[in-house]
Amino acid sequence: MKIVIPGGSGQVGTMLARAFVGGGHDVVVLSREDRSTAWRCELWDGRTLGLWVSEIDGADVVINLAGRSVNCRYNSENRRAILESRVDSTRVVGEAISHAKKPPRVWLQASTATIYSHRHDAPNDEATGMIGGHEQDVPDTWRFSIEVARAWETACNEADTPCTRRVLLRSAMTMSPDRGGIFDTLLSLVTRGLGGTAGDGRQYVSWIHEFDFVRAIMWLIEHDTIDGPVNLASPNPLPNEQFMRILREACGAGLALSASAWMLSLGAIFMGTETELILKSRRVVPGRLLDGGFQFEFPDWAAASAELCRRSRTG
Repeated sequence: MKIVIPGGSGQVGTMLARAFVGGGHDVVVLSREDRSTAWRCELWDGRTLGLWVSEIDGADVVINLAGRSVNCRYNSENRRAILESRVDSTRVVGEAISHAKKPPRVWLQASTATIYSHRHDAPNDEATGMIGGHEQDVPDTWRFSIEVARAWETACNEADTPCTRRVLLRSAMTMSPDRGGIFDTLLSLVTRGLGGTAGDGRQYVSWIHEFDFVRAIMWLIEHDTIDGPVNLASPNPLPNEQFMRILREACGAGLALSASAWMLSLGAIFMGTETELILKSRRVVPGRLLDGGFQFEFPDWAAASAELCRRSRTG
């Protein structure tokens, strides 16, 4: 297959490109920067049609991952960049597909599990999950993330692509041992004695192992009847306290310092990020994947974290 990955120069895009190239597929990453990789890389600006549209025409699959990192303070400038980078890139990918003489048969569009409500009482699947934005006593910045997710998905849904199946990837945190990724960050905290409970530890952590993420993407490409929102997450999210304890056990770390909500808020200011990434309860489960018969290789965090720790040690 020919697979085009707009915005595919980050951790998740690299993970997918590596797997697809390893499987013998033709991969083209659309990036704002020219870079040397084991797959082809074409320049685009993420906003306007250009020479890159020729890669879309005749491709089998498009996986759009473009969007500015949310690991920053949500000031007005960063909010605008986060929103526009997602909506503009999704809109222009839709335009490229609509103009193609031979459009791709499937468009997998990045979204986020953060679209769901902050809750502890029940899991969020695609059919019964509560979309967030109306919770009481949560910071305004958390509502902003919901607004971004809604706008992101709306831009895809409004695209005129009648010959192309569209899937919205509501992804949880993808765990791989790649440097700079979320697992690498968590492991660094744990090995330095800082990976204790965050806040009250009740907030759920939704996650998915790298291998299952890649396999789920391939599964979605192959299953022509699946469209609309799909949760890419392990079937077993855990409260933060359990999640971090299991990670400490997997990497052989001892006790670690915990951090209260006010400490995390203060630390987030100095680190230039937001506490939502740590304190929002993302209790998300993959209803449609499970109903469709998808089998997880790593459904539980204990086995997943042990495997990730082993690979991080061996490089």
